[in-house]
Amino acid sequence: MPDPALQDLGKGFHVFVQLDGSWGLNNVGIFAGRDGVVLVDTTFTEGRARALRAAVEELSPHPIRTVLNTHHHGDHTYGNYLFPEATIIGHELCRSATIATGFETKKWFPGVDWGDIRIVPPAVTFRDEITIWCDDVPGTVKFVGPAHTTNDVYLWLPEHSLLFAGDLVFNGGTPFVVMGSISGLLRALDELDGLGAQTLVPGHGPVGGPELIGRQRDYLRWLQDVAKRGFDAGTEPLDLARSLDLGTFAQLTDSERLVGNIHRAYSELRGEPLGGPLDYDRIVDEMVAFNDGHPLHCVA
Repeated sequence: MPDPALQDLGKGFHVFVQLDGSWGLNNVGIFAGRDGVVLVDTTFTEGRARALRAAVEELSPHPIRTVLNTHHHGDHTYGNYLFPEATIIGHELCRSATIATGFETKKWFPGVDWGDIRIVPPAVTFRDEITIWCDDVPGTVKFVGPAHTTNDVYLWLPEHSLLFAGDLVFNGGTPFVVMGSISGLLRALDELDGLGAQTLVPGHGPVGGPELIGRQRDYLRWLQDVAKRGFDAGTEPLDLARSLDLGTFAQLTDSERLVGNIHRAYSELRGEPLGGPLDYDRIVDEMVAFNDGHPLHCVA
C-alpha cells in the first residue's frame, strides 16, 4: 500500500490522500491559510494521525485552527485528539454519534495497530448549515440528512468550484450505506450534482470531478433494484449478495459491503426510519462470511 501523500489542489488547498481508499483509508482536506490551517476530517489510527500532523506542519508554519468532521465514523474522527489546539466542528448528530459509538469500530477490525487513540467529539455543532472561512473565501458546510450515515455534511467552496464530499462519495471503493439511507444518499448526490463542482474530493479514493457522482448513483440504483427483487422473493441478505453478478462493480474494493447495503435496503423496503439502527454486529459477521471467513481488511 502506498504511503499517504499530499496532493496540491491550488489556492492553498491540499488533500492528504491515503490510497487505496479501502477500509479506514480516508482522505483529509487541508487549507493552509495566511494565519492558520483548516482540516476536513482526521484519520483512523494514532500512527496515521501523527503522519497527517507532520504533513501539515511541513506545509504550513501556522497553527491548526479548525477541524471539520464530515460525519462520525472513526476513520474521520479518531484522530481529532491529536489536534487539541483546533476547534472541532460537526453536525449536532455527529457529536452525539461520536460519543455514543465510541470505539465500537475496533472490534470489527482485529489486527489494526490503533495506538493511543481517544474520543474527542465536535465541540461546536450546528443543525442545518454553517460557513467556514478559508482566509477570505467562504465555504458552505451543509447537512444532507441520512445518507452515508445519519449526520453527513459536505464543504462547498463555490469560488474555487471545489467540493469536499466526505463519504457521500467514494472513488474506487464500494459505497457503504448500512448506517445511513440509500434513498437519502441518492437525494444527497442530486444536491451535490447541482453544485457543478469541477473538483471533487471523495471521502475515499483519488480526487476526481463530477463524474464520481454518476458512478456512485449507478451503484445505488443497481442496489435498489437487486434488493427489491431479493426482498420480494424472501431471500436473506447474505444469500442474495452471494448470488449476484457484480458486473462492472466487481472492480470496487471491499465488495463485502454489499451485504450491509442489502440489509439497509431491506430496512427501507420495510418502511423503517431512514438511518435507523440495525444489528451491526450481525451484519459485520455476515460480511466476514461473504469473505469466506476472512476479517474485514484494514491496513490503516
